[in-house]
Amino acid sequence: MTSSAVVASGIGRVFTAKKSSTIALTDVELSVAEGEFVSLIGPSGCGKSTLLRLIADLDAPTSGTLTVFGKGARQARLDHDYGIAFQQAGLLPWRTVADNVGLPLEVHKVARAQRRARVDQLLEMVGLADFAKHFPDQLSGGMQQRVAIARALAESPRLLLMDEPFGALDEITRERMQAELVRITKETGAATVFVTHSIPEAVFLSDRVVVMSPRPGRIVDIVTTGPGPGRTRDEGFRDTGEFAAGISAVRHLLHGGAPQPVGVEDR
Repeated sequence: MTSSAVVASGIGRVFTAKKSSTIALTDVELSVAEGEFVSLIGPSGCGKSTLLRLIADLDAPTSGTLTVFGKGARQARLDHDYGIAFQQAGLLPWRTVADNVGLPLEVHKVARAQRRARVDQLLEMVGLADFAKHFPDQLSGGMQQRVAIARALAESPRLLLMDEPFGALDEITRERMQAELVRITKETGAATVFVTHSIPEAVFLSDRVVVMSPRPGRIVDIVTTGPGPGRTRDEGFRDTGEFAAGISAVRHLLHGGAPQPVGVEDR
């Protein structure tokens, strides 16, 4: 039986101010298997990023329980079980590409030779081996995001958390980066929780797409997507009936429709 990378049970998050409170999430139930790619999609303000931050231990739930590989989110963070990438690459401009990728290893006192070998491996994986000595301002936006992904993978995390990492890219670069991410996650075997506003992006990347409601955020339904038997998740997948059906199912749910029977999980 496949074990779970993330289990959220009855998760709620309420933000309280002096005279008011905002319910960001309510009664969220979600399980992500090891090695599975799951996208979170929904209207702005529905709590997608809040849920990701809870998994990352950047915030704490008001109610419910959350485990990452069977342990609390804080312990998972301390154990370096996950890597995280945001919409902005967040690279340090005074450090080279190699030094940015190796920063987590440097912080955790990994030996220089071991650190260099791991950085070389990661830059090869993301196709940037020839840019190790470049600085961030010498790279395109897509290349900077590849550096950020490599940095997130530096400590071989079992879980990758991504908050709209391709949102600022042009459409052509975005599709290339999606294909790269499919390849990288397949090579590493890391489970992935991916926040996006793009329906085609969610359907192309994901084993399952979690559709969330407007605030207070809750899970409306979960769409299972992917190529049919004998096919691969590559550029050709975008031209298939499975891809079109996945987009239709997710769009239908986002516009308030009832769950469709094909490719949608019973809840």
